[in-house]
Amino acid sequence: MIVLLIVVMLFGADKIPEIARGLGKGMRQIKDATNDIKREINTSAEKHAVDLDITKDIQKEVDAVKEDIDEATGPIKRKF
Repeated sequence: MIVLLIVVMLFGADKIPEIARGLGKGMRQIKDATNDIKREINTSAEKHAVDLDITKDIQKEVDAVKEDIDEATGPIKRKF
């Protein structure tokens, strides 16, 4: 209550709505910026999750090929 009284005394009753509108717009801009950052992080995380899945699939295929090569070259390596 005391804070409100001080604000009215400093700025006057006619300036309070303008100040409130300015504060409201500022809060809205901060909220929008925060939502944009969250959306960007989520989009990036989803993209990297897809990339990780592809990377895991590729790694599995590479490992399978390595095992096939090791099985095929095993007898050759033992001879030398």
